[in-house]
Amino acid sequence: MKKRIAWLTIALALFLIPLFSLAAQPTANLIIYDDDLTSGWQNWSWNTAVTFNNSTPVHTGSDAMSVTHTAAWAGLALQSSTGYSTADYDAVSFWIHGGTSGGHQLNLMLRDGSLAIIEDPVPVTTTANSWTQVEVALSDLGLSSGTVTGIVLQETSGSAQSVYYLDDVQLVEADGSGTPEPPGTGPTLTIDTTTVAHPISPDIYGINFADNTFANEIGLPVNRWGGNATTRYNWKIDVSNRASDWFFMNVPDGDDDLSVTGLDEFVLANNNSGTRSIVTMPMIGWTPKRRLTNARDCGFPQSVYPNQQAFDGNWECGNGRLPNGTPIAGNDPTLTSTAIDESWVNEWVTHLVGEFGTAATGGIPYYALDNEPMLWDSTHRDVYPDPLTYDELLARTIAYAEAIKQADPSASTLGPVLWGWTAYFYSAADVASSDTFWLNPPDRLAHGNMPLVEWYLQQLAAYEQTNGTRLLDYLDLHFYPQQNGVALSSAGGDATQALRLRSTRALWDPTYVDESWIGEPVELIPRMHDWVDTYYPGTKIAITEYNWGGLEHINGALAQADVLGIFGQQQVDLATLWAPPANTAPGAFAFRMYLNYDGSGAAFGNLSLPASSSNVDQLSVFAARRSSDLALTIMVVNKSGGPLTSSIVLNGFTGGTAEVYRYASSNLSQITQQPNVVVPAGGFSATFPANSITLFEVASGDVLQSFLPLVNR
Repeated sequence: MKKRIAWLTIALALFLIPLFSLAAQPTANLIIYDDDLTSGWQNWSWNTAVTFNNSTPVHTGSDAMSVTHTAAWAGLALQSSTGYSTADYDAVSFWIHGGTSGGHQLNLMLRDGSLAIIEDPVPVTTTANSWTQVEVALSDLGLSSGTVTGIVLQETSGSAQSVYYLDDVQLVEADGSGTPEPPGTGPTLTIDTTTVAHPISPDIYGINFADNTFANEIGLPVNRWGGNATTRYNWKIDVSNRASDWFFMNVPDGDDDLSVTGLDEFVLANNNSGTRSIVTMPMIGWTPKRRLTNARDCGFPQSVYPNQQAFDGNWECGNGRLPNGTPIAGNDPTLTSTAIDESWVNEWVTHLVGEFGTAATGGIPYYALDNEPMLWDSTHRDVYPDPLTYDELLARTIAYAEAIKQADPSASTLGPVLWGWTAYFYSAADVASSDTFWLNPPDRLAHGNMPLVEWYLQQLAAYEQTNGTRLLDYLDLHFYPQQNGVALSSAGGDATQALRLRSTRALWDPTYVDESWIGEPVELIPRMHDWVDTYYPGTKIAITEYNWGGLEHINGALAQADVLGIFGQQQVDLATLWAPPANTAPGAFAFRMYLNYDGSGAAFGNLSLPASSSNVDQLSVFAARRSSDLALTIMVVNKSGGPLTSSIVLNGFTGGTAEVYRYASSNLSQITQQPNVVVPAGGFSATFPANSITLFEVASGDVLQSFLPLVNR
């Protein structure tokens, strides 16, 4: 999304206060707002209504700040006549409340000593009826040195936003003591160095819409072309519809920074970096009808529906809701789209085979069967307003998968590409049936009361048994942690950061009760394996959208490294991160730790070894042999918040020397090689700094002869 700042407003404001002076040495956090705006701070907001003495809701004290952005790209701006040094303060912290609606889309930015806004934003979202702490390092906002003079929260949805609330806004004092915290005693880490549990699929290290430079640098294995816009992409005219993501608007490729890259260009770029492509094939039955040069087709144009909640200011396209939030019904789908069927998809795959070859000859290996179909009646309601049923999902899967397999029998298909937890068990028709649909889900009950995924696998297994053709190769589910402030969010405060690191256990741990509205063990990956083993053996496991948030911060990098290790340890076959971080952000270094930790292509092993930690909330451990040279690789993620010294027990290990590579909060710009460590037979002890990811690589000279046959399992 383009960053737009009211520069004229800012320029005029420069004449309203004197030049700043440097603040005195602080003795504590600097309060900017606490019941009222602190003396010396001013309101420089534009297109924003601010009340500094709002009595409810309040986080602490008697008042909170209420904020309403009255126009697109409006900004709340708090400005001081004093400059505060990054040597004294190293983070900005505040609590934010989403009001009754929540979901505000904001960018947090700083003003530096020149009074200019630093355009290195960190996204902030709100939760309805709930306070969330946000704490972001000044360095993560583009200010590693110098002075901070102001704080800005700019709306980024491109329209007015409803009221939200702020409280306890502070600059956080830097820790200048220079005295390192002594390490505590960490959990015991145990690894069996002689037994291959299973191969690790390289495709677990995938990304959605990865940057080409980053893909080349790390040797990215797989790149997904997915998301809501790909459900309605017309390959013949290179136009996609953004659905509810952006005012149900048709957007030609290359028109702006919201654009989905043209599919052929996407695949070609992937091929040039040795990256395999996942391509989403639409099953919704509609595609953008044409490319316009001077206008945009949209599902709810202002000319037809003048009374809507919000509009895109450039193209007069509405969000399809009345001012009270009620969805507009009965619109004409042909305003944006033309009807298609499976023959259109067959023609497209045939075209791709002609351009790039079959999957067997180096062409596109993976085709996803659309994207989150159980949300179509929401995300694509301008063309698909009726909630999807069990039977409709299966019928479309069979028709479109047959079309794909006819065009390229060697390609693999992924489905049903469901959005998350509820959709694993119920159809959209169930969810729409009542506010307590789970008590009496009509569609599910009409299908033997089987959870949707189980029934889906069962039916496709029956199809193969009858027809001799496998139409589904990967069970593909999306998963976003549902805890407040975790997925697709900035790092947040200490409580949120600790929650983010605990919540990765939802991927595998039967004892972890999900700390969200789910309220029960998710145990996602073992659950997926059980479903496949029971209903359609031989189907592989894919998670093509996930995001644990905080990727601009070391906390998100720790979570991402943990997730990648879990994917390998739990035998996921394919996974792709949604909303990848910037190439220089901490989250990107989590991928480097697995794919290019030495800067010369050294990667974590691809033969998983049994590895365990006696306390996974403190240290996670993952281990693998590398089949190319049989090197032992060990990844340790310190999630405890403090330094820990732990014993690493290496069963069957005969001794050697380890190279050590580390990414940590002490240096967020690079992975650093540490001094080599002598590793005696049976194991060793190591200290893991707070907020760190550590990789040990031990050459293969220790390998027992009994291990060698396991390599080719």
